[in-house]
Amino acid sequence: MKIALAQLNYHIGNFETNTRKMIECLHASKEKGADLVVFAELAICGYPPRDFLESAAFIDLCRQAAGEVATHCQDIACIIGLPIPNEEAGGKDLFNAAWFIENGQVSAVVRKALLPTYDVFDEYRYFEPARSFGCIEFMGKKIALTICEDLWNINDNPLYVSNPMDELILEQPDLMINIAASPFSYTHDDERIKVLSGNAAKYKLPLFYVNQVGAQTEIIFDGGSLVFDESGALKAEMKYFTEDVQIFELDEIQNVRNKYPAQERAGDIEQIHDALLLGISDYFRKSGFSKAVLGLSGGIDSAVVCALACRALGPENVMAVLMPSKYSTDHSLKDALDLVGAIGCKHEVVPIKEAADAFDSMMKPVFKDMPFNLTEENIQARCRGIVLMAMSNKFGYILLNTSNKSECAVGYGTLYGDMCGALAVIGDVYKTQVFELARHINKEREIIPVNTIVKPPSAELRPDQKDSDSLPDYGILDQVLYQHIELKKSAADIVAQGFDAEVVNKTLRLVNLAEFKRYQTPPILRVSPKAFGMGRRMPIVGKYMS
Repeated sequence: MKIALAQLNYHIGNFETNTRKMIECLHASKEKGADLVVFAELAICGYPPRDFLESAAFIDLCRQAAGEVATHCQDIACIIGLPIPNEEAGGKDLFNAAWFIENGQVSAVVRKALLPTYDVFDEYRYFEPARSFGCIEFMGKKIALTICEDLWNINDNPLYVSNPMDELILEQPDLMINIAASPFSYTHDDERIKVLSGNAAKYKLPLFYVNQVGAQTEIIFDGGSLVFDESGALKAEMKYFTEDVQIFELDEIQNVRNKYPAQERAGDIEQIHDALLLGISDYFRKSGFSKAVLGLSGGIDSAVVCALACRALGPENVMAVLMPSKYSTDHSLKDALDLVGAIGCKHEVVPIKEAADAFDSMMKPVFKDMPFNLTEENIQARCRGIVLMAMSNKFGYILLNTSNKSECAVGYGTLYGDMCGALAVIGDVYKTQVFELARHINKEREIIPVNTIVKPPSAELRPDQKDSDSLPDYGILDQVLYQHIELKKSAADIVAQGFDAEVVNKTLRLVNLAEFKRYQTPPILRVSPKAFGMGRRMPIVGKYMS
């Protein structure tokens, strides 16, 4: 049996494009001798469709699209993921399911049993879990087909009380196939391989795993589809962050490495870089946009976002707006212009001094003789936001937000100013990681000026301002934030590791107080195990840690 794993980039609700891709893949795989093509979880509609699933018309379009794919399954079979109605009166209205199609007909239906409801997942909101299981017979082999999370209940602290494979193994299958929509984080590839390898070894069966690729707003799928032999040894690893279709001979599983050499997986920063490029490009392409605008300050955050946007969209489609204030230094303006020169994007210089002075004059009768403080700093940041949104409205640019995760965490940003935008590119990247990203971007030639990387970070909203005036050193701050956000450690836990108690308590208090700001930020491209947004849901008015 020749099995084609089809790792494709789907578009939520774009049935025409999704169906066309699958049909083209079927025909191409058939010409190459494949017997079975395996598509990803909910491939027909894209993942995650969220409340689209509450529309009966949407579910009907899923069925129609899958039926169209089925008509092309002549002398070749396929596995296709889609939502299907629950015909029983009790329970949720839908199943997260897979159709096994051969000779133009659905010969078997498999329903997902383990429905994740954590982090970015919310499947039990829509789907009823499967309670019965059976293998699929094809070409004289028994296939144990499961859907994503159904294979993830294999660790020392299982999340679910049952395991679909424990039922399926009783029918003595010959192989396992798992279709998935497994989101990217820079720690997830190793975990994914460990879990899937553990399944192959536990059940002593070869395992074929297909993941989807591409970005759906903030969630990024990295692909990396996998094949394991019955001992759990990794035999093939498909491409990351790009579409890929490969055909494997079941009976030659031990020799598959000879045909598909092992890939050297990238390090964390390179993975984050590639994920952000995919996130930007898919957000624009799938939304029908082409041109981006951002504020370019001469600082590290906006420089990295500008460089990423130029790589993802082409420099001719990126407008960098330099908006010096009366507190901006000459070297900041020069650093921004040097970046523009190195990268070749468009740019405009729009000083904000007159606008900020006008607001100061307008508000003077109200503020009277009150001293300069954060209010005037925020007015400058909001002047920049007005300029950028004006550019967006006038020229059709989509505004990219340049706030990093450290700033988002502690609320070091101005609502309706530097926090505005349609997409937050590095909102899940800590400041220390932003510096690493800049060095990675510069690995072949200097794109981001060295001075931008080495100078102390500053918002330049008052004389001689430095981030360190308000925040701990980023090297310390980011470690405390990682322990609290990603690892969910309490203040006491973090202090016990040797961190200063005052720094820890102040930092966690700032994180809690900034929740109201994060509710109003753009979608953040998710690259870590715990990103702000739909994967971290906290009350705004909660008292805890305030």
